[in-house]
Amino acid sequence: MIHTLWVIKKDQWKKINRLVYTIREIMDLKKDLCQAGYDVAIDLSGLFRSGVITWFSCARVKLGFRESDEGSPFFYTHKISGSMTIHAIDRYLEIAKFMGCQVDQIVYPFAPYEQTPDILKRLPEKYAVMAPSAGKPANQWQAKKFGELASRLPMKSVIIASAAEAAIADKVVAHSHGKAISIAGQTGLKDLVPVIDRAVFFVCNDTGPMHLAAALDVPVFAVFGPANPVRTGPYGKIHTVIQLDLPCSPCYARHPCTRHGFRCMENIGVDMVYDMIEQKMGLA
Repeated sequence: MIHTLWVIKKDQWKKINRLVYTIREIMDLKKDLCQAGYDVAIDLSGLFRSGVITWFSCARVKLGFRESDEGSPFFYTHKISGSMTIHAIDRYLEIAKFMGCQVDQIVYPFAPYEQTPDILKRLPEKYAVMAPSAGKPANQWQAKKFGELASRLPMKSVIIASAAEAAIADKVVAHSHGKAISIAGQTGLKDLVPVIDRAVFFVCNDTGPMHLAAALDVPVFAVFGPANPVRTGPYGKIHTVIQLDLPCSPCYARHPCTRHGFRCMENIGVDMVYDMIEQKMGLA
């Protein structure tokens, strides 16, 4: 459903020694976006950069959130109220509602995928899926604890991760006493759909595959630390967030405790996560 992908080098744009090239790239982007002839531009990020790009589109209708910071609302023709105290999905639906879409029922349309990929044939009939990696180190529960949790479950655990994160998956397996199987680097996004869909439940950090599991109605047990699960946790009533009640949380990984490790993650023990899974899933 994506016709064009516009790629920007936002990290390189911050480098002073590339200023001349950055200005040229930005002007080229503005020209190309404007010539594309878009009717509507929607900014869900609400950053100054995304606001500028929305303006570059030359779309007659430019939509964004009234509460967005960094001055991005300046670039919108229509400003929609979207509370920062609700889940991101509900927030984004406010824009869909403004555009006249029906939002009373949420449906996740998956792209066509192979129902029984080869990787699925190599997995046990009954298993849990674990996603021990995370986009930010601060959001990552220790791999050792994932492994200890896997060792206590009454079924095998399948560990998913990218090829670049295979070492994390291997560490989980090493501490699982033979109860975990790593398929790190062996699946693309489409392969993950049937692998997760057949899982009994899903254990993870605050990470992308968590939302995939939630969309598939697979019970999610998500370990949260500095992030805010109210806004970015697994969406749906069947899912469970494990998080310590600390006065400093959520801090979005901005606090100086990064020098000493994030206690909001490190102080979550295996017993706490296991007990929650046992309580909700009735492990036997």
